[in-house]
Amino acid sequence: MLTYICSNESLYGSLTEAFCIAILEAASCGLLTVSTRVGGVPEVVPDDMIVLAEPDPSDMVRAIQRAITMLPKIDPQVMHNRMRELYSWHDVSKRTEIVYDRALKCSDQNLLERLSRYLSCGAWAGKIFCLVMIFNFLLWHLLELWQPADEIEEAPDVILSRNCDGLEGCCRKYNNAENYNSSDTNNIS
Repeated sequence: MLTYICSNESLYGSLTEAFCIAILEAASCGLLTVSTRVGGVPEVVPDDMIVLAEPDPSDMVRAIQRAITMLPKIDPQVMHNRMRELYSWHDVSKRTEIVYDRALKCSDQNLLERLSRYLSCGAWAGKIFCLVMIFNFLLWHLLELWQPADEIEEAPDVILSRNCDGLEGCCRKYNNAENYNSSDTNNIS
């Protein structure tokens, strides 16, 4: 991955990209972004706020040249205001929760049902997927024999208080008070 940011342009070159956080942050700062057309990048940022290129050096150069000609027309404050209206972490977390809820409602399939589904993924890929699934299944059962899931200690809850004067006292760890150290609160974000 290549990331380059100058005063009014951001270059983001990657062969794979899922969440596009760096691109969203650059656009939120009012930067015109040049990025490779991979993963979810084309769907995340509006077309007039990003210049897309294939993951090829010559196409990236052409995209940078297009972006340079667009720069005089870009108002960073307008771009920032648009991004602020388009995206919010609250909205993203709400949509993510919906996806997880849907995934939890999916029916559990046994190994044979999943293997038959993977087998239909292609002549070679299906067989490879099945081998990987069988290996993972055997490894999971081996690890379960070595250390059963019900014997694994749960991590203690961390309660953050919103009404505190400083970092000291904001973090209270329960179920593990003897290991509490005031230096632990320095890592709270």
